[in-house]
Amino acid sequence: MPTPTILNNSSATMPASDQGLNSKRYTCVPRTLTFITRQNHVLLIKGGSDKKLWANLYNGIGGHVERGENIRLSAIREVNEETGLVVQNLQYCGMISVDVSEETGVCIFVFKGESFEGEPLMSQEGILEWVHYDEMYKLPLVEDLYILLPRVLVFTTGMEPFFGHFSYDHHGQLVITFEG
Repeated sequence: MPTPTILNNSSATMPASDQGLNSKRYTCVPRTLTFITRQNHVLLIKGGSDKKLWANLYNGIGGHVERGENIRLSAIREVNEETGLVVQNLQYCGMISVDVSEETGVCIFVFKGESFEGEPLMSQEGILEWVHYDEMYKLPLVEDLYILLPRVLVFTTGMEPFFGHFSYDHHGQLVITFEG
């Protein structure tokens, strides 16, 4: 766990009361999404048929960031909780903002990691499967993965992170844009 630095309450600091939070501003809920790779395979989770979201669809590993937790440690925790694996070489790939309503959204911090040992454990979230890169697009993926996965899988150390924005048009269709 990182050692915190405590700043004195001088005029150069911004107290919590001045952070500009109020119910009339757009609020973004932080989440992580991690894709674990091993050789030419990616670990995906097939959501259970009883899931409210993404039932029977394949997705990466992730979840909500807990209070007091930084984004990277959240990704590591989520991978361990959902798979039993300890992720290695975790790389930050990018961030996606998702408009959910006029008032709220989701900020998804996307990571890529490697796993060299062990096999994933059973998960209450769904069925974990190592899927070969050549086979993954034949599966019923969560709809944005068809565009997101290629960006993540080619991501290497030293690359600039990507920044995406997902929204829905007036027909309820997902609209995806990436900077650059």
